[in-house]
Amino acid sequence: MTRAPRPPRPVPGAPHVPVLLAEVLAALDLSGSALAVDGTFGAGGYTRAMLEADPNVHVIAIDRDPGAIAGGAPLVESAQGRLTLVPGRFGSLDAAVRAEGHAEADAVVLDIGVSSMQIDQPERGFSFRNDGPLDMRMERDGQSAADLVNEADEADLADIIYHYGEERRSRAVARAIIEARRKGRIETTGALAEIVGSVVWADPASGIHPATRTFQGLRIAVNDELGELVQALHAAERILKPGGRLAVVTFHSLEDRIVKQFFSARSGRAAQASRHVPSVAMPTPRSFTAVTKGPVLPSDAEIHRNPRARSAKLRAVERTDTPAPAPLAAIETLAALPERTGRSGGARR
Repeated sequence: MTRAPRPPRPVPGAPHVPVLLAEVLAALDLSGSALAVDGTFGAGGYTRAMLEADPNVHVIAIDRDPGAIAGGAPLVESAQGRLTLVPGRFGSLDAAVRAEGHAEADAVVLDIGVSSMQIDQPERGFSFRNDGPLDMRMERDGQSAADLVNEADEADLADIIYHYGEERRSRAVARAIIEARRKGRIETTGALAEIVGSVVWADPASGIHPATRTFQGLRIAVNDELGELVQALHAAERILKPGGRLAVVTFHSLEDRIVKQFFSARSGRAAQASRHVPSVAMPTPRSFTAVTKGPVLPSDAEIHRNPRARSAKLRAVERTDTPAPAPLAAIETLAALPERTGRSGGARR
């Protein structure tokens, strides 16, 4: 496990400096006429930095959020033909690259999870800190968090909150939601946070809001974030040329487990199994070699400047010349809710 050096100064004109920016660029090792893929464009921080790394770099950037695509228009213009913005999910990034006329890519970067822009907009419904509609949809389409909270049965809610939110009192939260919605539909982030706070008590030592884990679980379920991550890892494996690099930044243990297990299996290093994570059989031949030895963590200075960076981990690998093997079923299992073993479901407490 490596502690990163002091972070770089912000890129002029960028809304924020993405986490571990210098370390991501070092891991990708861009030079010459490279085609890079930013699977999670967001505010464009990684894309902007990759464009500035070398004048011959071309970037295909993907985002499922229409607001991010619209907000990237000025960067597309300033890039003068070196940036292509594509609306869509990063789980299909290989198809997006081929649709733009490219058979393979030199680099792929993935910054997993919700973006600071989405959290900071109350109307998007990702955060409980400012009251807003209970939405959480990255694409602003399909089932919302309000739909899930008001329509799912108690066992399903408990499973989602426990497995995706890692909330130990998931059953109590689910029961409280069911009881509250008997009185009327739950429509706002503030209302849900209050319901959760009635059964989950704050821990002053951790500084974590009682609703944090419940909101995380619902957001992951609404957007199928872990399923998309699994698809994106396999898509990057298919589109990267031999010697191409894949860098992934994660922000919580569920994401990092999937990335760690995938990288370990594909590079021939069996990850240590635990009671929470099934072991992944070591496949042959190997499609990746490790670039980072364990996760790279943000420096203390970066965490001080950007507290949201505190849980970030960077892992990177390099593509070999081995054809992409079949998808890893064990990795797909990590992204799904476990099958219920009893009438009350798999959730705890």
